[in-house]
Amino acid sequence: MSESGHYRPEAGMDVPRFAGIPTFMRLPHRRLAEAQGVDIGIVGVPWDGGTTNRPGARHGPRQLRDASTMIRLVNQATGVRPFELVRCADLGDAPVNPANLQDSLARIEDFHRRLVEAGITPLTVGGDHLITLPILRALARRHRPLALVQFDAHTDFYDAYFGGERYTHGTPFRRAVEEGLIDPGKVVQIGIRGTAYDGEDVRWARAQGARVIMIEEYYDRGPAWAMEEVRRIVGDHPCYVSFDVDALDPSQAPGTGTPEIGGIFTHDAQRMIRRLAGLRLVGADVVELSPPFDPSGMTAWVAANLLFELLCVLALARGGGPARRDAGV
Repeated sequence: MSESGHYRPEAGMDVPRFAGIPTFMRLPHRRLAEAQGVDIGIVGVPWDGGTTNRPGARHGPRQLRDASTMIRLVNQATGVRPFELVRCADLGDAPVNPANLQDSLARIEDFHRRLVEAGITPLTVGGDHLITLPILRALARRHRPLALVQFDAHTDFYDAYFGGERYTHGTPFRRAVEEGLIDPGKVVQIGIRGTAYDGEDVRWARAQGARVIMIEEYYDRGPAWAMEEVRRIVGDHPCYVSFDVDALDPSQAPGTGTPEIGGIFTHDAQRMIRRLAGLRLVGADVVELSPPFDPSGMTAWVAANLLFELLCVLALARGGGPARRDAGV
């Protein structure tokens, strides 16, 4: 613990990074009942019951905990020192039921509801993208409707799969709009690409007012433009950020269930997350890391760094310091 009373990661110069029990960013582990005073709780959701193709994202939180032991204290690009600005802890994993999808959604929602009621900002590691739906349900009890910034290769705005299955990792944001959890007019999706079933998901999203930035438009105009579009649309609205690792080009992040070529490069992803500083952020997640398809561990290392970037902007949003919007961009 630092002199300011904030929890700090164990230093790699004191304890080797390959030693000890891994936690997110080497932060102290606290059970939710013992989390009084925590500002940002990093939470795992080891569940991929919404996956329709290649499974494995249930192992994402454990792998990311291990990879994140390499994270240090300072963001050199922005100067942000998140562990000095706010109190952060690893709050363990949300309970799940791998044999029952709806029960898992209820358990994930209840865990995050208790976080929100305790005044803790959730930073969540999945798990497939369906886990974002119960998180939004929990946050919407206090902030309804939410704005959404989504980095992804896919819209996840489909209605149903396999003749009527309405709860998969391809449908969470359709359900979120229907339930009034997010305002579709304040949704920005960045990086959408790849082949499509029929394009109905993009048409439906745009008809509701969502801003869908296809990868071609992103590359034509650039990451700085994309984030100006985010700031214009989101404004001062309470905002959730969801980062699906398949937004990234698979040459840099192959360990995911539904990779698509021609994606975002990691440095651009870092720069875009940094430009979220100053928005009214109330939570974030990193999803779809699938260790079985990540034999080198590179995707986990990428995800750990993006998780740190999200932590930095969430720390600023908690009032921990001035937003340095242009730093490192």
